[in-house]
Amino acid sequence: MVHNDSLRQQLLSVTAELVDRDGPARVTLRDVASAAGTSTTAVYSLFGGKSQLLTAVVDDGFRSFGDSQRAAATGGLRGVGVAYRVWALEHRALYRLMFGGALAAYVDCQPSPEVAAGSMEPLMEAVAAAHTEGALRPAPVEMVAFAIWGQVHGLMSLELAQVGPPDADWAAAYSSALDAVARGWAA
Repeated sequence: MVHNDSLRQQLLSVTAELVDRDGPARVTLRDVASAAGTSTTAVYSLFGGKSQLLTAVVDDGFRSFGDSQRAAATGGLRGVGVAYRVWALEHRALYRLMFGGALAAYVDCQPSPEVAAGSMEPLMEAVAAAHTEGALRPAPVEMVAFAIWGQVHGLMSLELAQVGPPDADWAAAYSSALDAVARGWAA
């Protein structure tokens, strides 16, 4: 059997869903292989083992997230902010794995620092561009970026966990938060 990129992506996707649903301790490589319609040999051949598979899932998530942020960067801060929510809603399981702490018990399963940091570059660049344009008050780029990230991340985490009123209009709340961020940092 050929272990191609299509199978690799399928295994990453299946793993994210299984780990999100069952937790990392309960998911076995046999479960992943079965759900993907392949063999455990394929999983070992492509990833090496469970720790490497989980790391690959998280790294793949950060790459995908970073790609969506780069694609939205032409829209400035609001563009990357909107793209953050769109990506999180389209990749709920990955978002929870990347940011929810489910993998914290796996010491050998940490995102590659360069991949995780690279996914935040579009936000840093949007903040730097807004500073250059005079749209933001003077402050260190990294501090502004992390403050903005914290705002949108917190709201997305609440939305995905459905923590709020049963009739919450999450899209309106998110848009209001982006407006508040813009006003809060405006020059």
